[in-house]
Amino acid sequence: MTTWLISVIGPPAVGKTTAAEGLAAALPAELIREDYANNPFLADSFLGRCEARLPSQLYFLVSRVGQLSGAAWPEAGVYVSDYGFCQDRIYARARLDDGDYRLYDGVSRRLEPLVRRCDLVVALDAGIDTLLGRIAARGRHFEKAMNAEFLSSMRESYAAAARAMDCPVISVDCDAADFRLASAVEELVTEIRKRIPRIARTAQVD
Repeated sequence: MTTWLISVIGPPAVGKTTAAEGLAAALPAELIREDYANNPFLADSFLGRCEARLPSQLYFLVSRVGQLSGAAWPEAGVYVSDYGFCQDRIYARARLDDGDYRLYDGVSRRLEPLVRRCDLVVALDAGIDTLLGRIAARGRHFEKAMNAEFLSSMRESYAAAARAMDCPVISVDCDAADFRLASAVEELVTEIRKRIPRIARTAQVD
């Protein structure tokens, strides 16, 4: 039996969930969604309550470890996550003060070995104007705190994370690619199957 994990990474509002949903339908694969909606600390952490930042980050850490736990991983199938585990540390470094980050880092390093590593990463990026426009369009009130400086930092951090990956990485310019279109999804599926041909056979069997 063989399992595959494809993780979609990139800065806020770049289109990770849209791309992951399209891939899950086209491959086909099971979709793993980031549990941001149930994080009770997330909004406050972005709206100025600094004391909410560490609990928010620890919530995401525990949630992601639970979703990607190697011990509980299925025996067969293709899975697509709309985030990468690297995302947790990227946000922690950007948003926690030194003391909180040291606490987070100690917990994270103990839990990280439990996580199933991804087999392929789809690294999305887009310009600041595109990201700001999409943030405004989706209207999440707490995301108003995500200004150009923050987004620029996120882009740099995700680019560095993609370069450090020990698995195949497909980079996509989302100023040009719109994953609401079937043609863009199919083009990405073709690239994935070039990198890992066995995914096509696994998807057909399951």
